[in-house]
Amino acid sequence: MTAPAWEAAWSHALTELELDVEQAEALLRADHAATGELRVQPWVPPTGLGPLPVPLVERAQALLDRQLDVARRTAEAALLSRRHLVAVDAMRERPPAVPVYLDTEG
Repeated sequence: MTAPAWEAAWSHALTELELDVEQAEALLRADHAATGELRVQPWVPPTGLGPLPVPLVERAQALLDRQLDVARRTAEAALLSRRHLVAVDAMRERPPAVPVYLDTEG
């Protein structure tokens, strides 16, 4: 693969990852509202790219930082969602408690 084609292939791979991160960021901003179409195919790294070209290192590092931030924010949102579910469940009306023991002599 020639140098320009090699760099273009890496650039294309990074662009695909950036689109996925943008979608995840948008979903987090929308507070779980259904907006747009969700990509259902997981990203598959292209084969045969070789090492990352030096001019793309800064872009790749920025993308990694964004991915880590999205992962952290997603975990926080999942924790908050679980807490909300516990709170909602606690507010549900429960049937009256059934006695466990029956006093047959008193």
